[in-house]
Amino acid sequence: MNSLRIPFLSMALATLLAVTLHPTPASAARTDRWQVDLSVVDADDVNVRHTRAGLGLADARPPTAPGRHSLVAEGMLVTPARTLAAPATRVRVEVTATVRPGAAATVQVRGWRAGGWTEWRAAGPAAVFDGPVTRVQTRVTLTASRSGASAQVRSVRLTADEVPTITAATPGLTFRVFATRIGLVGNTTANGHVIVPGDHFVALPSGRSLSPRNSGDYTVRVCTTTGSRCEYAPVWDIGPWNTRDDYWNISGVRENWKDLPQGRPEAQAAYQSGYNGGRDQFGRVVLNPAGIDLADGTFFDGLQLTTNAWVDVAYLWTGTGTRGVVGDGPLNIRTGPGTNYGTRGLAAQYASVPIECYVTGQTVTGPYRTTNRWNRLASGQFVSHAYISAVWGGAVPVC
Repeated sequence: MNSLRIPFLSMALATLLAVTLHPTPASAARTDRWQVDLSVVDADDVNVRHTRAGLGLADARPPTAPGRHSLVAEGMLVTPARTLAAPATRVRVEVTATVRPGAAATVQVRGWRAGGWTEWRAAGPAAVFDGPVTRVQTRVTLTASRSGASAQVRSVRLTADEVPTITAATPGLTFRVFATRIGLVGNTTANGHVIVPGDHFVALPSGRSLSPRNSGDYTVRVCTTTGSRCEYAPVWDIGPWNTRDDYWNISGVRENWKDLPQGRPEAQAAYQSGYNGGRDQFGRVVLNPAGIDLADGTFFDGLQLTTNAWVDVAYLWTGTGTRGVVGDGPLNIRTGPGTNYGTRGLAAQYASVPIECYVTGQTVTGPYRTTNRWNRLASGQFVSHAYISAVWGGAVPVC
């Protein structure tokens, strides 16, 4: 399990530097400009504070908790989403910051579209989305040096406009990767969640798919290779092994290891084929081919695994269609529209699940409604609509 570590402004000078990044001239007539309010630090932010000097780390000391992959202090500010005046496909950033040698500051954005949020993308010099977005959210990440030197971000100004779109990834990506168990109860994930016994979430080795705390903006469906058990779980941590390996993306989008085939984690290539000298991005010898980490509840209860194993993972934000949010869970996935049907796995609380269609069945009273509607997530997978807190991306048809 890893903490977020995606450098953007990195200075190797012996003195402090004031850095300003200026966006390129706008090429579109309709633009939306705004400045991020760095002074609002709330529950979904991790290890940051705002002072008269700007946004900085609350604690720049290196972490001491066992099992953490990062060797330096990190912090993250996630801003409220901004509704744009007009749909946009590009967001550019202008940052003013003071960065000490060895420290880093990153500004990333993501956009809201009909099917949910895009992945987080670096906004410097520009983030370009594969389709128009109507809302934009900003994430500022600070990383200290090993000596504790840090950065102070004084302002972040953004400009959204429209340019020709690009294709970021094939929709509905599914790959077979090796899964390991997280454990580490009591530790804190990259999005600030404190791990509890029987927890339900996963970690992927890239911050591009990290969900804010208590959200399932980025959700995976993890299934045993036989398909007998599945769990829908949010991505709440970064790991295993690497922190910048979005291996599910095509080479042109993948942040690192672009020469590897799409769907093959760097850790797997290092372990099986000696890629990168058999080491991860930090120079450690890779001891297993893991491409996903599973929290204990996902590992033991959702998939009913007894040891690390190969699994089939669907990266649901790369898909299309209607989505529903599991408001209370973990929720049993049934083989049919009633509690008398067998279970096929679990849908974790906050998971964003695909809804293919719905059928009528047993009436269930849940936290959101009393209903006989059952949503089909995939063939032979049904959940009661009584536990779905929200639906977006279009109307749900009858099966």
